Amino acid sequence: MADVGEVLMSVLSTIRVPKPGDRVHKDECALSFSSPESEGGLFVCMNSFLGFGSQYVDRHHARSGQRAYLHITRTCKAKEDDNNSGSGHPPKKKPTRLAIGIEGGFDVDQQQYEEDVKVVILPDRQEVTSEDLGAMADVVRERVSIMAADSVSHTLQIQQWDGEVRQESRHAADLKQLDNGVKIPPSGWRCEVCDLQENLWMNLTDGKVLCGRRYFDGSGGNNHALLHFQETGYPLAVKLGTITPDGADVYSYDEDDMVLDSKLPEHLTHFGIDMMTMEKTERTMTELEIAVNQRVGEWEVIQESGTTLRPLFGPGLTGMKNLGNSCYLNSVMQVLFTVPDFQSKYVSNIDKIIDEAPSDPTQDFKTQVAKLGYGLLSGEYSKPAPDAGDENVEKYDQIGIAPQMFKALVGRGHPEFSTNRQQDAQEFLLHFINMVERNCRSGSNPSEAFRFLVEERIVCQQSQKAKYTQRVDYIVQLPVPMDQATNTEELQEAERRREEGDSSALTVRAQIPFAACMAALSEPEILTDFWSSAVQAKTTATKTTRFASFPDHLVIQIKKFTFGLDWVPKKLDVSIDVPDTLDLSTLRATGQQPGEELLPEVAPPPLMTPDVEVKAPVLDDSTVSQLCEMGFPLEACRKAVYYTGNTGIDAAMNWIMGHMDDPGVLLVFLFWLAADFSAPLVLPGCSSGPGTTPTESLSEEHLATIVSMGFSRDQATKALRATSNVLDRAVDWIFSHLDDLESMDVSEGGRSAAESEGGRDPPPGPRVRDGPGSKCDQSQKFYYHQVCPESTQSL
Repeated sequence: MADVGEVLMSVLSTIRVPKPGDRVHKDECALSFSSPESEGGLFVCMNSFLGFGSQYVDRHHARSGQRAYLHITRTCKAKEDDNNSGSGHPPKKKPTRLAIGIEGGFDVDQQQYEEDVKVVILPDRQEVTSEDLGAMADVVRERVSIMAADSVSHTLQIQQWDGEVRQESRHAADLKQLDNGVKIPPSGWRCEVCDLQENLWMNLTDGKVLCGRRYFDGSGGNNHALLHFQETGYPLAVKLGTITPDGADVYSYDEDDMVLDSKLPEHLTHFGIDMMTMEKTERTMTELEIAVNQRVGEWEVIQESGTTLRPLFGPGLTGMKNLGNSCYLNSVMQVLFTVPDFQSKYVSNIDKIIDEAPSDPTQDFKTQVAKLGYGLLSGEYSKPAPDAGDENVEKYDQIGIAPQMFKALVGRGHPEFSTNRQQDAQEFLLHFINMVERNCRSGSNPSEAFRFLVEERIVCQQSQKAKYTQRVDYIVQLPVPMDQATNTEELQEAERRREEGDSSALTVRAQIPFAACMAALSEPEILTDFWSSAVQAKTTATKTTRFASFPDHLVIQIKKFTFGLDWVPKKLDVSIDVPDTLDLSTLRATGQQPGEELLPEVAPPPLMTPDVEVKAPVLDDSTVSQLCEMGFPLEACRKAVYYTGNTGIDAAMNWIMGHMDDPGVLLVFLFWLAADFSAPLVLPGCSSGPGTTPTESLSEEHLATIVSMGFSRDQATKALRATSNVLDRAVDWIFSHLDDLESMDVSEGGRSAAESEGGRDPPPGPRVRDGPGSKCDQSQKFYYHQVCPESTQSL
């Protein structure tokens, strides 16, 4: 005991007590997906509070010199029946908060563990057990109190999952209830319209028992409770099967939300229901939400229901746990790490990446991406769960990985991806590519596998002269031409039956040929307000979009969402059969045609004559402040207020959102948020107005952005000088002056050819690959991402 105490006292000065704001990583290794449940447990550095698996703790000790680590190991125990009255334990309390794994919230992981905690002193791995600590002085025990601190994952769960508290319904206090003699039995309920026996709601005004809403996959109810409200206006309904002495699910159709009813016992008694004798027989709406968000096994919606599936384990077959809403992230990252570029960039070099990782690898993008990629491909976590022999554990369960640290890093600071709300997979893909671009300005860039050039050809209909521009893109958005459905008669018949109130009518999905979507993409767009430099006036033009290059991997998004007449977004219920062979050769750009004249490069006339004094407008500071409080950059808020003419917060907000979500423009979806979107606003009439910009005033961030696209620093400087240091204009300019730039004797970063990598200048323009327009690979894989119903789009 004395020896152990002496060893601990010798390192006591290196042990810190966690303070508020310290990030304590006691659930997951910083360099792998090892956890306290893994073989060897988890070692938490008692100075930096970083966690390391048994395979990395010695490395951290060698690099940092830290000797004291808290060693945490957990082993599963057999589950006990919480409702077994003979167990001697009181039943679990009902959750009172929409939160996961915190006090008062849902305990989704009901597996019980035995935990062992001790201090380990490296390099000899001398152990100080909890019993040893108990015999030491209070000052020593206080120093080793890491276990009392909240872990990073726990803190994030509270921030992301703690939902809004339900509000009292405005109808509850004086709800009208009809004296119609209706009495509801304590069980055996059926929908009074369709005889459905589950997902039943009783209207608290007239006692009608009707089925709930139809879910996104066609299951659930037949909307009869909703239709009853639309006919009668009776606002409140209670979900039968959730009534217990503690309460029940109450929904207000008028308020369109789950609500509280403080007079629920009285309202139920009116129809003969005694809350104190009722037992729960169905999951509440919150439990359904949690179940959908947390489900990590088979999901009948996206897999063959009722069939026996053979579990697969091994390299490349690792599952990712759903963190509550991470289906969009999981599906995107699973697909990306099937691409060889991402495998070679991050997984093949993982040893080098870990050796070069900073002191806090949890905040390093390259390290965390490599950690995720290795976790997916190595097979180390694609093994049967250690408790798979337990009758409570499905036989196909595997260890899998939970990308908590990765999700927190890539979502940090983002208004959407930092939350646990359902997200859009396509938006996350572009967000992640943006991060890859920023972190791969030197060395190989795996996002080049998706990068391609788009050529836009604009033809003035009056002069028949053309203009060609090129831009970089990473994704093709295909429109859905609903008028091209091949089963129009079936659709019309189904619509007729729905209008007649036939609840047995089957759901018919519009069948759209993939070729029709591609044809809609290639159709010329009519520009009715085009200023033609050839005729020096506004006229009509046509714009045609073609591929100037074909990437190694083409990402296609089907635009299944549209806006109705009331500007409310709605999802198109369509079925599109994607062919095994995709031939886009006919969409190859051809460039300027023989004998075709180009539109002269003449700028449009100024809106004001030079002798008119231009005064700088006054921006509404209150609107700017409100936008800043929402988390937008100051300069972006000033631009929004300026370009909407000080017309108020709604117009400015719409401007910001409209300029954040346009994925068709390189600047917007890749570089706008990082550069021009938050670049300073130059107001008319100010001294720093448009004009030739000296080199010393050019934005270094703009220069770095253009250089990262494959251009040299001198080329980027020339483009920014020619466009008054405006990034989006510089990008357009640089693509329209490629011939001029080819003659510039410069190379990457402004270095000479001898200094550049390999002694060769990189090709002008962005680094894009070009392949054939037709791909047919027998080993080709197709990935379909089925999102949760709350999400807006799918990949």
